[in-house]
Amino acid sequence: MQKELTIPETCSQTVIHEDVVQMVQATIPKDNSLIEVAELFKVLGDRTRIRILHSLFQTEMCVCDIAYLLNMTQSSISHQLRVLKQAKLVKNRKEGKVVYYSLADDHVIQIFDQALEHVKEG
Repeated sequence: MQKELTIPETCSQTVIHEDVVQMVQATIPKDNSLIEVAELFKVLGDRTRIRILHSLFQTEMCVCDIAYLLNMTQSSISHQLRVLKQAKLVKNRKEGKVVYYSLADDHVIQIFDQALEHVKEG
């Protein structure tokens, strides 16, 4: 029978590796970039918004089509699209009375693809 080793989650040493700490500290952004990244992940943390983004990978779509596809109300889809637009993940264009939504840029696909690849590593 094998014995399982438990790895402590805290360091039992009191030695500070100043060179490592200083090197890492120099890479930490001084502006609000990390806060904005955290906010982006909050936006992406919603199942409905992820489904909308995935739908828009294929083609631009109007609210009606997205609502029908996801079996949701137009109102709820509009709300989620507003959040995605504020996060600069989607953009829209108007054609007559119809508003079409699409992904804001290729970064959105890259972020999604990286996350999906990470999840599938399993």
